[in-house]
Amino acid sequence: MNITELNVYPVKSLQGITLEQTQLYEHGLAWDRRWMLVDTHQRFVTQRQIPGLATIGVALTDDALVLSHPTVEPLAVSLEEPEGNLRLVSVWDDHCKALPESPEVTRWLEAALGPSARGLSLVRFATDFQRSVEDDFLAGGTAHTYFADGYPFLLTTTGSLAALNDALAARGHDHVPMSRFRPNLVIECETPWDEDRWATLTESTGAFRLALRKPCQRCKVTTIDQQTAAIHEPAQPLKTLVELNTQPALKGAHFGQNATLIKGDGAVIRVGAVLEVSDDGA
Repeated sequence: MNITELNVYPVKSLQGITLEQTQLYEHGLAWDRRWMLVDTHQRFVTQRQIPGLATIGVALTDDALVLSHPTVEPLAVSLEEPEGNLRLVSVWDDHCKALPESPEVTRWLEAALGPSARGLSLVRFATDFQRSVEDDFLAGGTAHTYFADGYPFLLTTTGSLAALNDALAARGHDHVPMSRFRPNLVIECETPWDEDRWATLTESTGAFRLALRKPCQRCKVTTIDQQTAAIHEPAQPLKTLVELNTQPALKGAHFGQNATLIKGDGAVIRVGAVLEVSDDGA
């Protein structure tokens, strides 16, 4: 098996960046979910509340995070940490320390998205703060992440997407692309749902090892076109995933696996990397 796609999402719930290689750390891929949008209550905002966030492009240069949208000029945000007082912001039930970016970002968002973006601000994860991953699925270990929903890595497989799209077609629905699931790693694997039995994935030279921790429960973001923000079929693919019942012991729709890094902090990860699977925790 090998990695066929690597994606990083510097700003939570905005468009991602597809890469040929990057570095991986215990908290996730380099720059992944380093920024987040919050409302006036300092609570995280995603496509669940504002689907239009899917239309904002993201790029990284040597010195800037660059936001883009078809209706406004791009905005560059310096990679140098901003000066200002730390804020306490919330992601689900976690409270994290963050640094606010310039109010210019707020004005830019309102110009790009209109009233739906009013009051949003961009914050950057304060790296001297550590946000721990829930320990229920860590087998006694520890892990941490930035502004991801809960885990530092999300991986999906080509075989499971093919099976889902076959099921959608059989029910008269359109196929969905992998981008709907916003994975960090896409693994070439012909057997559908095979990832649900894996315990670890190790790069063939031993450079890094990932532990698969928990099936990823999916939400309405999977119904949103990740380029246009259009929602053509509001119930899909969630309804079909529920019907497929790939996780009989769990409620809801699931696709992909959440993972943590157990070896290789700082290692380079590349598209094409060959992976070896263990399904016994070894």
